[in-house]
Amino acid sequence: MARRNKLMKFTELLTFPNVFENFEPQSKQLVLQFGKHVNMQNAWKKSFFKNDNPITVEMACGRGEYSLALAERYPKKNFIGVDIKGARIWKGAKAALDSELNNVAFLRTKIEFCPNFFAPEEIDEIWITFPDPFLKTSKFNRRLSSPNYLNSYKQYLKPNGTIHLKTDSDELYEHSLEVLKEEKHSIIIDNDNIYSNEELPHPDLDIKTYYEYQHLKNQKTIKYLQFKLNYLSGEE
Repeated sequence: MARRNKLMKFTELLTFPNVFENFEPQSKQLVLQFGKHVNMQNAWKKSFFKNDNPITVEMACGRGEYSLALAERYPKKNFIGVDIKGARIWKGAKAALDSELNNVAFLRTKIEFCPNFFAPEEIDEIWITFPDPFLKTSKFNRRLSSPNYLNSYKQYLKPNGTIHLKTDSDELYEHSLEVLKEEKHSIIIDNDNIYSNEELPHPDLDIKTYYEYQHLKNQKTIKYLQFKLNYLSGEE
């Protein structure tokens, strides 16, 4: 039954006007509603959002809770949730349609493919919320704060754009700090327990996802990093 429900959601995703998909690493084409193929590089504002407002991307958005909450909170900004999991994307996209949130879209693809779909400096801000920490040493390079991903973000994030990382993982937090310092990125906020004081280090940290509720239930502390990229690092 669970597999059948997933297949139904995958089919329904193809009818949603706010979901774009791509599974081809060499292609810049995205599949939109009813199989329409589009190239969205430098076209998100004009073709989908119909405005010139700044764009925030949520990486590994899961059910899209952060993207949805931010879209409701900031109607003068645009938001794109990125994830490869179709059933999760379905939940966020369906909620956006039901709530008539026109300033949020969802991109179903691998995060490493994103340079194919965003033009240089097209994105103003990135949120990374509770990503897989990939605890095995052999998978460190799959962490979304690893050097290869940070260099990938440079291909479409504005040079002064802000990146937010919210995690429950001590290992991911410490490794991210180490990478940021080694690559000489600019750390703006470094907090290993955001709920240790009455005032949050960033106002949008009050948004809680399904996973965060689970982590708090298990008495885990929530960590937060805010930083900007050094665009000279990682270059030949």
